[in-house]
Amino acid sequence: MSIVTISRGSYSRGKEVAEKLAEKLQYDCVSREILLEASEEFNIPEISLVRAIHDSPSILERFRHGKERYISYYQYALLRHVQKDNVIYHGLAGQYFLRHIPHVLKVRILAGMEERVKEVMRRDEVSARDAENILRKDDDERRRWGLKLYGVDVWDSRLYDMVLLIDRLSVDDAVDLIFEAVKKPVFQTSTESQKILDNHLLCAKIHVMLVNFSLMIEVQANDGIITLCNIGEVLRTDSALRTKIEEMIRNIEGVKDIEFGGKTCARPDHINPFYNI
Repeated sequence: MSIVTISRGSYSRGKEVAEKLAEKLQYDCVSREILLEASEEFNIPEISLVRAIHDSPSILERFRHGKERYISYYQYALLRHVQKDNVIYHGLAGQYFLRHIPHVLKVRILAGMEERVKEVMRRDEVSARDAENILRKDDDERRRWGLKLYGVDVWDSRLYDMVLLIDRLSVDDAVDLIFEAVKKPVFQTSTESQKILDNHLLCAKIHVMLVNFSLMIEVQANDGIITLCNIGEVLRTDSALRTKIEEMIRNIEGVKDIEFGGKTCARPDHINPFYNI
């Protein structure tokens, strides 16, 4: 019982690794589904999100708190999927959104440039030089996306438990290595790790609600006790809005009580998906 996130570059065969691994483990395999859900929640066409993800996050800047809203919706959609466990996720920023969940195995799949160039030449019917230019541009855009939107460099190996190069290793070799790693006790779901995931999901649900009110607030969840920190001038001065927000949070399943903290949540495990923005 565990979760695997696979970060992959374009034409790296990471999708193939994810699908074969899911088949071998009998896990669900998800990627684009999260984008579709985030697109629906965000109320903008999926194609716009796809273009923004491929080119740059500039489209999100057209919306008030666009980056914050997108991160909140996407994180909530992803956490809803992985809460049931036994999931392979090979979409955007899994290593970022699930970085605090203990039973997540985070993998980065790379492929040699020579093989990637051959694949682009075959699919797009372009020259080797043009194929390499396409790949380098795409790699740079994906890297800039991660840095601007999440504040993390997807090429930083410290974000992952495993980094595998599909070159001398085949896709099947990579699948076998991940299959063996995910069976390690450290990546098995425990009562404590599931509790952490449940807390993150509850926080993410509350974040979606708060962001809809353009409130950028840190949230902590611990056994149903919700702590709101750095609530800002609006909630401190607008008692009617504060009462409305409190009532809405109390009506969320799993919430037992609400507390208000200081400028930052006191405990080290507070959840703030906007920390790196």
